[in-house]
Amino acid sequence: MTDIQIGGAKRARRGYSLDEVAIAPSRRTRDPEAVSTSWSIDAYRFETPILAAPMDSVVSPATATELARLGVLAVLNLEGLWGRYEDPEPMLAEIAALAPGSVTPRMQEMYSARPVDADLVRKRITDLKAAGITLAVATSPQAAAELAPIASQSGADIVVIRGTTVSAEHVSAEGEPLNLKEFIHELDAPVIVGGCATHQAALHLMRTGAAGVLVGFGGGASHTTADVMGVRVPMASAIADVAAARRDYLDESGGRYVHVIADGSMGHSGDIVKAFACGADAAMVGSVFARASDAPGHGAHWGAEAWHAHLPRGERHLMTTVGTLAEVLHGPSRSADGTMNVVGALRKAMATTGYSDLKEFQRVEMVVTA
Repeated sequence: MTDIQIGGAKRARRGYSLDEVAIAPSRRTRDPEAVSTSWSIDAYRFETPILAAPMDSVVSPATATELARLGVLAVLNLEGLWGRYEDPEPMLAEIAALAPGSVTPRMQEMYSARPVDADLVRKRITDLKAAGITLAVATSPQAAAELAPIASQSGADIVVIRGTTVSAEHVSAEGEPLNLKEFIHELDAPVIVGGCATHQAALHLMRTGAAGVLVGFGGGASHTTADVMGVRVPMASAIADVAAARRDYLDESGGRYVHVIADGSMGHSGDIVKAFACGADAAMVGSVFARASDAPGHGAHWGAEAWHAHLPRGERHLMTTVGTLAEVLHGPSRSADGTMNVVGALRKAMATTGYSDLKEFQRVEMVVTA
């Protein structure tokens, strides 16, 4: 990022969003069928380098199973409605149908009326593991000390600790601080943690022993964090910055590779492609799946920020349905706007630029368009 003088007392770095960069074909091309989009984290391998974000509008037990069949790692939010209510389907439908002015208070009421049920969390995980899928579950840093061990002991394969900004040590006024290095070391399941947006913050998280680091601050299209808190991440620069931290940590640790997972600000297939070009190993998306006809949000999309009890930083968005989850991922596409066949778009971009796998594709030439 370029250093810029804002005024006499403040300097800032110039960062670039994914909208401000593009891929520049500069070498041979190849057939799309000759490229690989597979990726692995810890002992788990996936045919598609995409994670479904831990949002109630995107991941339910049913869609987690379907997305696993399609080669995607779905992340179930343990603090969402599925961790609080035995059958939240009526509430999901209600959220989609609410008038704009009543959405936020009603969502706050739904999520606060009943606390997370540890027994229900165990049941969700046990049932999903019985279906034979690789299961990831998410918790906030504030609830990680309680929920992550329950998830690991119940059979969750991967634990995601996801927040607006996550540090190596989360300090709480209500109890002992969460030391991620100690916590991850004691947990049986591999951990993905984030978000972060700078080289130094990413390096600190990598040193905790995390298997993956989330770049961004979650929420994407559904958040209003910039309006409420003034926090905004220019994703292209952030991914490249964290990818540099991955390289430096690889040298520092003597060969330990930590996966960089772009999280947010990717609403179309072109955004996802550019995230990989900037250095991501995988992409966590929400709105892409919320457009599916079989998504649990019934055409609406929201994240955990939207129902915060004291400071909501998100909104419910009504989405235009484009097709099934299978069609959103693998096509065929019936539109030219990057909302369907996102894996096909990634394969085509890799083929157009001549790269055979994702690791090679991270070296593709890019240009700034802004």
